[in-house]
Amino acid sequence: MVNTVYVDNAATTAMSEEAIAAMMPYLRGNYGNPSSLHTVGQNAKEALEEARAEIAALIGAEPKEIYFTSGGSEADNQAIRSAAYTGLAKGKKHIITTAFEHHAVLHTLKKLEKEGFEVTYLDVHSDGLITAGEVEAAIRPDTALVTIMYANNEVGTIEPIREIGAVCRAHKVTFHCDAVQAVGHIPVNVADDNIDMLSVSAHKFHGPKGVGFLYCKKTVPLRNLIEGGAQERNRRAGTENIAGICAMAAALKGAVSRLGENMAKEAALRDKLIDGLTKIEHSKLNGSREKRLPGNVSMCFEGIEGESLLLLLDAKGICASSGSACTSGSLDPSHVLLALGLPHEVAHGSLRLSLSEYNTEEEIDYIIAEVPKVVEYLRSISPVWEELEKGERPHLI
Repeated sequence: MVNTVYVDNAATTAMSEEAIAAMMPYLRGNYGNPSSLHTVGQNAKEALEEARAEIAALIGAEPKEIYFTSGGSEADNQAIRSAAYTGLAKGKKHIITTAFEHHAVLHTLKKLEKEGFEVTYLDVHSDGLITAGEVEAAIRPDTALVTIMYANNEVGTIEPIREIGAVCRAHKVTFHCDAVQAVGHIPVNVADDNIDMLSVSAHKFHGPKGVGFLYCKKTVPLRNLIEGGAQERNRRAGTENIAGICAMAAALKGAVSRLGENMAKEAALRDKLIDGLTKIEHSKLNGSREKRLPGNVSMCFEGIEGESLLLLLDAKGICASSGSACTSGSLDPSHVLLALGLPHEVAHGSLRLSLSEYNTEEEIDYIIAEVPKVVEYLRSISPVWEELEKGERPHLI
């Protein structure tokens, strides 16, 4: 196949035509600063508030509960630190999360631990799921925050967020949800899901990079992460990225309007891909087969290195990942896969294929044909695989 097969949509997506069309006017003629009082500035202000209202409606929120950010990582940081310091003022210094959250969450929590907060890292089951009961059992009188992702960025597992949110609501504990991989891909409604704070990034659903938003329920205090001007109702300083925000609203509107159609298409391609790749001997699917994102396929192949697999697939025009794009430069195995209980030597041989509505069945057929060839080649030159095949060490898959 000559054309590039892009199956790394969990890392980033191509911008949709509707997002590009919404963005262009604010890169050319309508370049005003929404804080300016003149007509050009107020035209930008009007566009900003229209985008805010549209985004709010799409997730079941109110416009004044949407705060624009530079992306999911900033939103995670602001939400977690806000809830932590609000709790601290009430003598609450305990936070609950899971061991396989995104590093934007985990690194923020590690920093808070150095400030005296105590964090409980709940283990997930081998299928990547955690239960609301396990969250409830971890809640203490001094628990200030529960922060659990909606869907995992590496293995695609969808957590029981509505049930977890109900537990938090019953115990009057603030519930933050990193929904970067979920919004625009599966139904998300902050009211129905009992979510107090929600992080979103535009480039995961065919919007531009460098823009996102934080939903913060109006009854939940939000603290500044960035000081400066009075933008975002004095909660996020800095001139708003009008072009990016308008494009994000258009992208989200498009994604939600086609949600059912896209979910069905991606799930069918995903299942075909899983069926094809699990035929490879000594391979396994990571995460729940049923409770996973429509476009996520995460596999491990014993006896190979994921980095070599990616490079050889890239030579064949297949753009994939071995895990989170945020840690792709690391030689360590994925913390997500280790949290599922996979041994280091198995976790090193991981492959993440993440689809979008732009992928075709022809592309899936090509991947199914090429991946086994690459795996076979890598195993043929692997001393580890030779030891496994000779019985000198046991197979782990």
